[in-house]
Amino acid sequence: MTIAEKVAQSLLDIQAVSLSPQEPFTWASGLKSPIYCDNRITISVPDVRTQIANGLADLIKEKYPDVEVIAGTATAGIPHAAFISQVMNLPMIYIRGKAKDHGKGNQIEGRIQKGQKIVLVEDLISTGGSVIEAAQAAEREGAVVLGCVAIFSYELQKGKDNFAASGYRIDTLSNYTTLLNVAHDTKAITEDELTLLQSWSNDPQAWSDAIK
Repeated sequence: MTIAEKVAQSLLDIQAVSLSPQEPFTWASGLKSPIYCDNRITISVPDVRTQIANGLADLIKEKYPDVEVIAGTATAGIPHAAFISQVMNLPMIYIRGKAKDHGKGNQIEGRIQKGQKIVLVEDLISTGGSVIEAAQAAEREGAVVLGCVAIFSYELQKGKDNFAASGYRIDTLSNYTTLLNVAHDTKAITEDELTLLQSWSNDPQAWSDAIK
C-alpha cells in the first residue's frame, strides 16, 4: 500500500473518518455531507499519530528540503506540528486565527525571525481558508512560506481554486479519492454508496441542496 492508502485505512480504522451516505452529516456551514473527518482523534492513538508525523516529516523533507521552522495552524494543526518538529529536530511556532486582544497582541506564538523559511501544518483541507490566512499572517511577520501540508484533503474544487489564487502550495498525506477507493476495496462501502460519495465531491452544494 502507498502512504496515502495506509493513512486512509488508519483514519477509517480509528473512525476519524465516518462515511454515512444514507444519513448525511451537517457541517458548521450548514452544508450536508456524507463524510465527516475529525483528525483530532488521531492524537489519541499513538501508532496513528506516529504514522502521520513520520509521513508528514518525510513529505516535508521531499517537497520542502530548505524548511527551517515548522508552523502549526490553530488549533488542529498544533499537535501535529509539534510531533513533526520533534521528528525533524526543527523549531516550531503556531499561528492563531487572529491576534490576541491582550498582552503583546501576538498572532504568532514561538520565535520566528524575518526571512526564515517555514512550512505550515494543517490537519484537514476543505476550502483551505484557515491555512491560507495563517500563511498570510506569517508573511506579514517576515517569514518565507515554502508551502503547506495536511493529513487529509476533501479535494473540493473551492479549495483547489483558493490555493491557486493564493499562490501557496498544498501537499497532503491522503485525500478523498484514495479514502473512497480504500473503503470500497475493503467492503466498507458498496458500489452504490461509492457512486453517491463521488457525486458529493463533484458538487457538494448541489448535493446538499438536493437532499434538504
